[in-house]
Amino acid sequence: MDGPAVLAAHAALQRLLAGFPKEYAKDCSYTAKAMEVSVAQHGGMYFVEIKRNVAKCGWAAPGFNPSAHWYELYAVSADGKVLARYPYHP
Repeated sequence: MDGPAVLAAHAALQRLLAGFPKEYAKDCSYTAKAMEVSVAQHGGMYFVEIKRNVAKCGWAAPGFNPSAHWYELYAVSADGKVLARYPYHP
């Protein structure tokens, strides 16, 4: 992964985590450990998709996802500035 892609992933993940209520901070389901991040580049911008995978927390069976359709999508500049957010969590 190139440097700007890493910056984009980090910026989007930090934005997501900062939006969770503080009382969720000790729940692994709402930490970076439970998040899967994918990055794609197009037109000089990075698009970052973040999905939650609670199986990474150790208490859920592989493939179990209480929110199967939960994800967030961010548009991020090459210097790591979040430009837009598209939330989708029903």
